[in-house]
Amino acid sequence: MTTSHRPLGFWSATALVVGSMIGSGTFLLPATLAPYGAATLVGWGITLCGALLLAVTFARLARRWPQTGGPYVFARNAFGELPGFVVAWSYWISMWCAIAAIAVAFAGSVGAIFPALTATPVRAASCGLVALWLCAGVNLVGLREAGRLQLLTTVLKVVPLLLFGLVALWFVDTRHYVPFNPSGESLGAVAGATVALTLWAMIGLEAATVPAGSVDDAPRTVARATVAGTAIAGIATVLACTTVLGLLPADVLARSSAPMADAAAALWGPAAGVLLAVVMAVSCVGALNGWTLLSAQLPMAAARDGVLPRAFARENGRGAPVFGVIVSCLLATVLVICNYNRSLVDLFKFSVLLSTAATLLPYLAGAAAWLWRGNGGASRLAAAGALAFSLYALGGIGAEALLWGAGLIVAGLPIYFWLRR
Repeated sequence: MTTSHRPLGFWSATALVVGSMIGSGTFLLPATLAPYGAATLVGWGITLCGALLLAVTFARLARRWPQTGGPYVFARNAFGELPGFVVAWSYWISMWCAIAAIAVAFAGSVGAIFPALTATPVRAASCGLVALWLCAGVNLVGLREAGRLQLLTTVLKVVPLLLFGLVALWFVDTRHYVPFNPSGESLGAVAGATVALTLWAMIGLEAATVPAGSVDDAPRTVARATVAGTAIAGIATVLACTTVLGLLPADVLARSSAPMADAAAALWGPAAGVLLAVVMAVSCVGALNGWTLLSAQLPMAAARDGVLPRAFARENGRGAPVFGVIVSCLLATVLVICNYNRSLVDLFKFSVLLSTAATLLPYLAGAAAWLWRGNGGASRLAAAGALAFSLYALGGIGAEALLWGAGLIVAGLPIYFWLRR
């Protein structure tokens, strides 16, 4: 693909990073973080620093290897084919798990506008799946169209989110931050648990590296978009989530399926709550679109190398990897259906932890790849910090999500050895 025919520029690549990061996490995390109170700031601080270290590391990796595939390419070029497959498989799992989580969050936002649509678990699951397959349709139309939708939805959610965080900050009731750590657990345990949850809001920082082969001036553009997008999304997310914790009591937040909308409604009336719910719905659509795009681009790159079945490399007349889009969305659909009887918050939390567990392996591999094959003392020091952060976050995931993640990765090994045979 020549430079003149590459459909993604700097703004589209940055929107892909910001749009993939700011999705369901920003709007639903206050509910899952509510039991930890203001102590979540410790987790946020660790996560934001770790995310920036990872962004710098992936920016350097993208300059070295500006190829479609992102973390898979980095692991394969640094360590060989089998590690590349494991990273590609794990990262792909994280993607369709993320799609499922965001679809659930979309249902929560719609429920805040039209409660009848999500009054039962079946209705809520159906609502999320409709949005999921609409985004799949956009991606099947073509990469350029998916990039345009990503840029539009990113603008429509970042601007209101920043305005909400800055304005609502003046209405925070500091009594909601007392006690600082209401969970009863040690601060170290709280930090570990909240890092595992808040990392969900930072996942996607590597998004621009995945379709690098379709990015104009990839070595320069991808690196800049990765760092800029991570900083923008990180600041907006931490500001908004921390503000919401100071607007409503913890027990109210913990039961809410749209905590940011509920906080806006409590401050400025029902109309404001509906407006925030609309912003959340737009945000989820943007994140669904971005992760659907990535969930097809990554296996396409691996399939071209013979690491995944060749079907993933097939493209339609508009250059869209049809098989990858459909299979990823089908798997996300199965995950939602198999767990639809959980509450929206519980289903969201399970999908988040499973997606985060599967993403940490590519993060570990990327940081290790630059330590092994990179150059420059400062950048390798950043990679060492990113590696330490990823290991620390992995420890806070929890046994259920880790076992599910490990089982799904092991399930993929027969595919690799069958392809080798």
